[in-house]
Amino acid sequence: MRNDPFGGQQQGRSRRPGLFGNIRWWVLLAFAGYAAFYWFSNRSVDPYTGQSVLIDASLDAGQEKALGLQAYQQILAQEPPMDPNAQVSRDVRAIAQRLISKVDVVETALAQEHGQQPGHFSRDFEWEVNVIDSDQVNAFCLPGGKMAVYTGLVPVARTMDAMAVVMGHEIAHALLRHGAQRMAQQKMTQIGQMAGAASGMDMQQQQMMMSAMGYGYLLPYARSHETQADEVGLMLAAAACFDPREAVPLWERMGQASGGQAPPEFSSTHPNPGTRIQNLQALMPKAMEYRQKFCESAAR
Repeated sequence: MRNDPFGGQQQGRSRRPGLFGNIRWWVLLAFAGYAAFYWFSNRSVDPYTGQSVLIDASLDAGQEKALGLQAYQQILAQEPPMDPNAQVSRDVRAIAQRLISKVDVVETALAQEHGQQPGHFSRDFEWEVNVIDSDQVNAFCLPGGKMAVYTGLVPVARTMDAMAVVMGHEIAHALLRHGAQRMAQQKMTQIGQMAGAASGMDMQQQQMMMSAMGYGYLLPYARSHETQADEVGLMLAAAACFDPREAVPLWERMGQASGGQAPPEFSSTHPNPGTRIQNLQALMPKAMEYRQKFCESAAR
């Protein structure tokens, strides 16, 4: 090796990590550019909330329905539904029918409130609701309108009004296309993971980056979905002639059913019960207006 009287040998050693560092930054910048392009080219305005949301433009309604149906069939294969003629099945279907009948008017009213035109995305849904015999205090509605209520929810809900609040909340997730938004969010997360790996970050650095992304972006995003579904679901229940005031005691009971084991809000996908109840109380005057405006006496 040639000795350089001006310190060239030492400079040669220092250039290598400097070059690697430059490559790392270029890699990160390239992935950041791709993430920004994906983010801005797949934004749309949700008519229910008036907010700009991230939904992959290549995902159409038919694909969402197909994904929802596939997931639904898998769930029902593992957890067979109850006899549709059982009383609880009939009651749940009756609640669902009343809620579904008000989807269009609620979407139109909320869209007008935000200066948007209703998209009526759910008009192509093929609604179906089943009851699953399980101790789970749970319910869900998948893209395309495939729904299920677990019998463990019945003693916690206690009343048809409270059950309608829960089911309205779950229907709202499908109306707001939260599943599609989560898929786009997962793609953003994958871009971040690929950027970390390609830039030469070690596992610890990648974990730190993903933790920061989780607490700063993913978890708040999930909590905002729950808050949106609470509002839209409450308006659906009110418009369908259910009593929205049952939402507050319902979520108090839900908190008791969990045994107070909920994690701190900042590390959870859901708002804590206190925050949720405050939000619902603030929405109650609006919900009562929806009930007065859209509830038809014949459906009472």
